[in-house]
Amino acid sequence: MRIGLIHAVQVAIDPINRAFARQWPEAECMNVLDDRLSVDRAKSADLTEDIYDRIGDLAEYAVDSGADAVLFTCSAFGPAIEAAGSTLDVPVLKPNEAMFDACLNRGGQIGMLVSFEPSVASMRQEFDELLTAREASATLDVICVPEAMDALRGGDGQRHDALLADAAKGLVDCGAIMLGQFSTARAKAAVAAATGKPVLTSPDTAVDALKRLLG
Repeated sequence: MRIGLIHAVQVAIDPINRAFARQWPEAECMNVLDDRLSVDRAKSADLTEDIYDRIGDLAEYAVDSGADAVLFTCSAFGPAIEAAGSTLDVPVLKPNEAMFDACLNRGGQIGMLVSFEPSVASMRQEFDELLTAREASATLDVICVPEAMDALRGGDGQRHDALLADAAKGLVDCGAIMLGQFSTARAKAAVAAATGKPVLTSPDTAVDALKRLLG
C-alpha cells in the first residue's frame, strides 16, 4: 500500500514516518511538502479559495502518483481537506480525526495541546461535529503554546517538549490529553511524565486507522 502524506511544515514529516516505521513498516510512504501552506494560512483568519485549491491539487497529485490513501499532517485545513476528499475515490484523512475518534470513546473532559494558533478554530469545529455525529458526551480544553513551535523550528526539540509538558499541567481536570499537531507528538513522553495522564498523538492513531482501512 502506498500512503500519500501531505505536509505543510517540515517538522511534521519525521513524526509520521517514524509512526509508520513502528506500526506499519510494510506501507510505502510518499511525502509531499508545501512549506508555504502554513505561512499563507497564518496570514488569514479563514481558509481562502487559493488554499482550498492547493489542498485539492496536492491530494489529487498524491492519488495520481499511486497513493491508495491520503493523510494530511497539518491540522489547520480541515474543511479544505474534507472538500478534497469528496472528489477522490481513495480514503482522505484529516490529521486528527482518528485521534478525536479514539478520545471520544473515552468521553469526559479531554485536553489538547497545540503549537499552531491558526489550527485551533478548525480543530474545535471538527471535534464538535464528530461529537454531534457520534452523539457522544465530552468536553474539550485547549491550550496553545506557539513558543513550542518556534523552539522546534529553531532546532531546540528539548525546549519544545519542556514547554508542552509545563503547559499540560494546566489540564488538571482532563482524563486524557491529545497532542494536536503531528510535530508535537515528540513530546508524548514528557507530557505523560508531567501529568500522569494518558497521552494520545495524531501520528500513532492515524497510522492505526489507515492500517485498519487498508491493511
